[in-house]
Amino acid sequence: MATTASTAAHTSLASVTLEVADPEAARRFYSAFGVDAYVRLRASGAHSTGFRGFTLALTVAGPATVDGFVGAAVDAGATVLKPAAKSLWGYGGVVQAPDGTIWKIATSAKKDTGPATREIDDIVLLIGVEDVKAAKQFYVGRGLTVAKSFGGKYTEFAPGQSSPGQSGPGRPGPVKLALYKRRALAKDLGVPADGTGSHRVVLGGTADAFADPDGFAWEAAAPPAPTPS
Repeated sequence: MATTASTAAHTSLASVTLEVADPEAARRFYSAFGVDAYVRLRASGAHSTGFRGFTLALTVAGPATVDGFVGAAVDAGATVLKPAAKSLWGYGGVVQAPDGTIWKIATSAKKDTGPATREIDDIVLLIGVEDVKAAKQFYVGRGLTVAKSFGGKYTEFAPGQSSPGQSGPGRPGPVKLALYKRRALAKDLGVPADGTGSHRVVLGGTADAFADPDGFAWEAAAPPAPTPS
């Protein structure tokens, strides 16, 4: 049965679930890295080789904070794909978690204006697609609102609401969704663009389950598990 416009209009990104071989090991890593509040984890042995077609990108206040997050990730077992360095757009680096997920940590600042912190200003799930304009049209049809768009190169959607318990004072805001050309994304991350099998990431939405034109799976987001007291 086709999805109706009224159903699609309620779609927004509420959670991001990474499918990993060892959830307990991944949980320890993401806690040490400092991003465990932003992602969910579940066991999966799905076949996957090469580039999985996405990255999670952190925006922070300054270079010292970038270095802090990169250092924490490496100390916890991550591999450096791109050492943190200055660029035309600021300062940043790329690491790959032990479970294979690629993380980019960056700032638009080239000089520190304060001490390093463990605060994250923004986190974006950046998915690589074959056709940015077509993928943008698909997601607009599902009810997402475009916040930024640069022709057929990049599109960022306005954030939806986090799942219950995931936002509020002192808690992280929602993860944003953005689209980028797959090959351009791989180049930016410093990895070959080729890859096969599962993306090993599931987007939790506020509506029904579906898959986008590039094979990224969405499912109805479940409430987060209660935090042990």
